[in-house]
Amino acid sequence: VTLEAAQAAKKRRLAAKLLLQPGQRVLDIGCGWGGLALTLAEAAGAHVTGITLSEEQLAAARSRAASRGLADRTAFRLQDYRDVAGPFDRIVSVGMFEHVGPPNYQAYFDAVARLLTDDGVAVIHSIGQNHPTGQNQPWVGKYIFPGGYIPALSEVLPAIERAGLWVTDIEILRLHYAETLKAWRARFAARRDEIAALYDERFCRMWEFYLGVSEIAFRHRGCMVFQLQLARRVEAAPLVRDYMGRTPLTAAA
Repeated sequence: VTLEAAQAAKKRRLAAKLLLQPGQRVLDIGCGWGGLALTLAEAAGAHVTGITLSEEQLAAARSRAASRGLADRTAFRLQDYRDVAGPFDRIVSVGMFEHVGPPNYQAYFDAVARLLTDDGVAVIHSIGQNHPTGQNQPWVGKYIFPGGYIPALSEVLPAIERAGLWVTDIEILRLHYAETLKAWRARFAARRDEIAALYDERFCRMWEFYLGVSEIAFRHRGCMVFQLQLARRVEAAPLVRDYMGRTPLTAAA
């Protein structure tokens, strides 16, 4: 499986868990460069609001939306999730929760609960650990993700419960990111000379170490990815999981 195929499959899985319908209002918390938001707008017919705290990501997402003719179905904002006004039919967040931090977990899930419609569904995708550690990995915290924290589910679920949300599904992706990191490392190695010319040798050594130690963390140190499907109402999602094999996205999305 190529990285491109895996990324498309990941988007289809997320869209399926969101139970997307055309015209629904979707909030993408931590939208990055806009890839997921644009796919949900283009392939699922949703109206997506993406928020980020990065001016570079904001500019890129808006440019990509304009170039794909999706400016009328997407809105990208430089905004904190705590300042967003809802409601939204669906909320999705991928790769942002690792930067929330335990002191803010309650505020985060309170915001999700506040922003969802009564029959709304949210899907939160995050790197996690199978045990709480209380701190970021020191080297990664210093050089790669300052202020980041990899949560255990035992640290997250109490805040969800206090927010009054139902956990309607939990999926644990165990070795998927280990294989992803392996593929990233191979691609990095294949173009290392170009990257060294663009940055420098120090950056290359640092990035090789980061990719390698991260792969080890997923294979041997208890790291994984979890996807949480959340809802305000117990009947918001189907009773069985077979709907996750069906998706509103096209194969090319």
